[in-house]
Amino acid sequence: MTTKPNKPPFWRTKSLAQLSQPEWESLCDGCGKCCLNKLEDEDTDELLYTNVACSLLDIPSCRCTRYTERCTAMPGCLDLYADFPYWHWLPVTCAYRLLAQGGDLPDWHPLLRGNGDAVPSVRDFAILEHDSIVLEDHVIEWLN
Repeated sequence: MTTKPNKPPFWRTKSLAQLSQPEWESLCDGCGKCCLNKLEDEDTDELLYTNVACSLLDIPSCRCTRYTERCTAMPGCLDLYADFPYWHWLPVTCAYRLLAQGGDLPDWHPLLRGNGDAVPSVRDFAILEHDSIVLEDHVIEWLN
């Protein structure tokens, strides 16, 4: 999506609720961080990320292999929408979370750079979930 010179980009002029479907989808930078399993500390409510990705994530591309039916195929999948009440479950760099909280896109976002080359993604460290994984053994500190 490109913008005309001197015209502010759509994410600066519209609320999340006003976005078209293509605009909404273009906000995803393809980092794959939202597809990592998370744990919530019962005592502190702190959200802890793991390096264990949903089994539907294609790690090299950081894209869901069953995107259109992800919430049916994986009942715990986050289904984002404009009034989503759990933005804190998304990474702090997530465009949806940033815009919902009144922020702007990071400098490396594909909508600003024209490509996804600079996106900090999970492709170099994520592993796919399976039955024998103990999530508590896979907490990663740097995403928290």
